[in-house]
Amino acid sequence: MSTASATLVVWTSAWLHGAAAADDVLDALGAWAGLHEVVADDDGTATALDLPGPEEAPVGPALLLASLRRAATTTARLVLPVPGDVRGLGGHGPLGKCALRAGQAAVLPEVGVGLVPRLVADGVLRWTVFDLPVPAVFEHVPIGEAEHGLASAMREAATALVTLDVARHRPNARAEIAALAAEQQGLSWPTGTPPRSLRVLQRAAEVAAILAVAASDAPGGAVSATATRARDEALRPLGDAVRRARLAAVDEAVRVLSDQGAGRH
Repeated sequence: MSTASATLVVWTSAWLHGAAAADDVLDALGAWAGLHEVVADDDGTATALDLPGPEEAPVGPALLLASLRRAATTTARLVLPVPGDVRGLGGHGPLGKCALRAGQAAVLPEVGVGLVPRLVADGVLRWTVFDLPVPAVFEHVPIGEAEHGLASAMREAATALVTLDVARHRPNARAEIAALAAEQQGLSWPTGTPPRSLRVLQRAAEVAAILAVAASDAPGGAVSATATRARDEALRPLGDAVRRARLAAVDEAVRVLSDQGAGRH
């Protein structure tokens, strides 16, 4: 499915440009956890944004939004790092390492920080705010290119299911895929989010669901190391296509929502 960081990036961008209320942002985050809390990773970042430091009690995300408003933030970017590609995170410092473990981050380049979510208890998601050590360099993925790559990935994913004989090993594979893909439909997005972004996000969720089922072992099944490696190699390009599609869809949503906000002023 999508990520909490994508929700934060799109909704915060909409709010910063007047396309959503602060309560809308908080409500959207509720899809990921009943309680969200925010804390800075170091004292310098805490002081700069007037947030609690690492040894202090966390605060709610409403105070984070207030801090971003005071800092005159206008831009947010989604980063989905993988081993070998941590662009947008300023290298392999604390932010890069934490985001790589989480597989996601929301970066605010104007403020020079990145936020990484982590589930710290049942129903509690903690956002840690890290310093962005150097100016971030992001990969720009045109949404048309990403959509085309995703369409190819969908065909290849279907072929992979047949090649890996997933149906025989997992008789309920189709139902599992449908249930995972449906999780994306439960997320809300700001009014004015471009339909193309929503379409690409949904298709990415569908391919990701296929990959999740194809990559998992059947209950009680034994898979050899050789078979596992072959499976991972076959599915890796499809995972890359999903990742690029999600980045492109979120970037396009942020761009459109920002342009709409500029038109209001």
